[in-house]
Amino acid sequence: MKAKTKTNPRSKKGDGIIKNLLYDIRYNPYLCLLALPAVIWFCVFSYAPLVYLIASFKKYSAVKGLWGSDWVGFKNFKAFFGSKNFYTVTFNTLYLNALFIISSMLVSILIAIALSEVSRKWFKKITQSVVILPHFISWTVVALLCEALLKTNNGFINNILATLGFERINFYQNADVWPALLTFLKVWQGAGYGSIVYLATITGLDQEMYEAARVDGATRGKCIRYLTLPLLKSTAVMLFIMSIGKIFNGDFGMIYNLVLNNTMLYRTTDVIDTYVYRMLVESSNIGQSSAVSLYQSIMGLVIVLGTNALTKKLDPDSALF
Repeated sequence: MKAKTKTNPRSKKGDGIIKNLLYDIRYNPYLCLLALPAVIWFCVFSYAPLVYLIASFKKYSAVKGLWGSDWVGFKNFKAFFGSKNFYTVTFNTLYLNALFIISSMLVSILIAIALSEVSRKWFKKITQSVVILPHFISWTVVALLCEALLKTNNGFINNILATLGFERINFYQNADVWPALLTFLKVWQGAGYGSIVYLATITGLDQEMYEAARVDGATRGKCIRYLTLPLLKSTAVMLFIMSIGKIFNGDFGMIYNLVLNNTMLYRTTDVIDTYVYRMLVESSNIGQSSAVSLYQSIMGLVIVLGTNALTKKLDPDSALF
């Protein structure tokens, strides 16, 4: 049975959200019912836990509970901002995520363009499956593979270097090589999966433009440069803004599984998420860990709002909202 939708003829820019919501419930009940499970999920798992952010301003005690714990104000924030870990984890989170976002986006666009230029469907499907496959491999499995490849004594890469006459590299004691290594692994794991959106955008483009360009003598490279890339700009900017919103969220699963408790690598790999986890496990400081998480969320919100505002001013059609 098809759900008949009806738009609000009186809906204007100044109307309230509650008024429009009640109108939709009345005239589009089936669509509202379809969205109800998602609304309940977000309310239970995303909005209800926000109550516990009050622990950021308390010296949390499991015995006294959330509401009975002593109020300490901004002491948890001051303790974090005053420590040397504040600068380390903040810089590492921003730096690594910037590398991940830029490199993954560029490689995803290249993969999408390359796949769109393949004419044989069977080869295209096989290639797309191969580049998407790493997305479904657990970081635990990747960590075991990396250990086999990067070990100093019997690692595959070091064995090749020794055979060629080069010195072995102690990857697990050299923190400087890990930003590049983590970026490579992130691109390998996510670029293929991220290319799906770009490939769908390219597939939906009007093919008559390409035919007209070829008639005028445009080569394949010029079609990509002057047609495909400009038409991908809006999609790329929208995905970039959405990625920027997570720039303060370190990939805990990847970094923790690859680095574990190797303190020699913390200088370039320790991010906010792993720092909060260690704080909970080692010191059970729930108040300060909640304060760090709140700082992380607020900064992510500020950055995504700022990026969207800048995009809206420069190119309104590419803004997210």
